[in-house]
Amino acid sequence: MTGFARITADAAQMNGVPCVRSLRIPVATVVGMVADSISRQQILEAFPDLESDDVTACLRFAAEAVSGALIL
Repeated sequence: MTGFARITADAAQMNGVPCVRSLRIPVATVVGMVADSISRQQILEAFPDLESDDVTACLRFAAEAVSGALIL
């Protein structure tokens, strides 16, 4: 996946769901936590293998994934 070094997708792992650095932590899980107003610190405490830059990468990935896709 070009442009998203911290985001991986492997058909042999988690059925190809985009995850953080092959850690089996789905991007959608992290983005959902942010949407639920869970703080970055709380996310990092819940997933000790994550780094702050991983949370940012998840948000950037989600923004790119939906860019231009929504019709209001």
